[in-house]
Amino acid sequence: MTKRFAAQIAALAFFLSALPAFALDKVSFATNWRAQAEHGGFYQALVDGTYAKYGLDVTILQGGPQSNARLLLAAGRVDFCMGANLIQTFSAVQQKAPIVAVASMFQKDPIIFMSHPGEGFDRFEDLPKATAFIGNDNLVSVYQWLKQAYGFKEEKIKPYTFNSAPFLADKKSIQQGYLTSEPFEIARQGGFTPNVFLLADYGYDSYSTTIETRKETIETKADLVQRFVDASIIGWYHYIYGDNSAANAAIRKDNPEMSEGQLAYSVEKLKERGIVDSGDSLSLGIGAITDARLRSFFDKMAKAGVFPADLPIAQGYSTRFVNKKVGLELRPSHAAGAQ
Repeated sequence: MTKRFAAQIAALAFFLSALPAFALDKVSFATNWRAQAEHGGFYQALVDGTYAKYGLDVTILQGGPQSNARLLLAAGRVDFCMGANLIQTFSAVQQKAPIVAVASMFQKDPIIFMSHPGEGFDRFEDLPKATAFIGNDNLVSVYQWLKQAYGFKEEKIKPYTFNSAPFLADKKSIQQGYLTSEPFEIARQGGFTPNVFLLADYGYDSYSTTIETRKETIETKADLVQRFVDASIIGWYHYIYGDNSAANAAIRKDNPEMSEGQLAYSVEKLKERGIVDSGDSLSLGIGAITDARLRSFFDKMAKAGVFPADLPIAQGYSTRFVNKKVGLELRPSHAAGAQ
């Protein structure tokens, strides 16, 4: 190397070092509860650099009983939030809130009923006869559909306060829960494996764990929305099919009460039952939303009297940012969800 060439290389290196670093777009994302495996793909995209690769500097704001992610979003305090289900999507339309669901990370809502084995409630058709521990949110939505579709009775309801002691004490009862959490706790606390009925298997076809943003953001920052959705999709592929240890460590850092055993159980159930990757996502990619699926679920809720039949639900969601087969190559051929 000549001295002149070396000097040119040194000058170029100095010039490059003097350039400002590429600025990532700052993005805030509020979850709807304390950190858990059900949020894993978002944490994965954060810790493995996927968000940064897509030009995003993402801050995940952990939810909890004292916070409301959707209120933060509506008020413009965060850029994106995690929605729980389509009931919230339709409610936003009804309330004329400027919130739009732009992706659904879960193709199946993980909501379940549990029953005690060997007590006469081992089949779904037996459940209407049981005392039912149901929370207020599900009473005005899920349970109204169950009444209409399967003959469940409101006189059987007792309030569920997120304490399973009453269910454990009453062997002739059922309790709501999430596939990924409550059965694990019942086995730990009660010493038995409960019967688990995933309502998605019986026609409750809501999406879950949606990404929501404001209409204004879609109109003025569509590229930002697309990058956040795409990176989150990649994060979920890596979380359920790859090495998720760093993401789980980040989850436990935010929520020290979350055990490694619970995380492992939750991931196993997400994969085993195709919660994240099944149905439309097998061909369209994780995050898929279709008009047909939205209409199917809405018609059931309207028939059950939960929403008026003329609600303009198209205002509450967009398929613009999904169904593009992002990340399909990351799914292993033997994946449990690929059925």
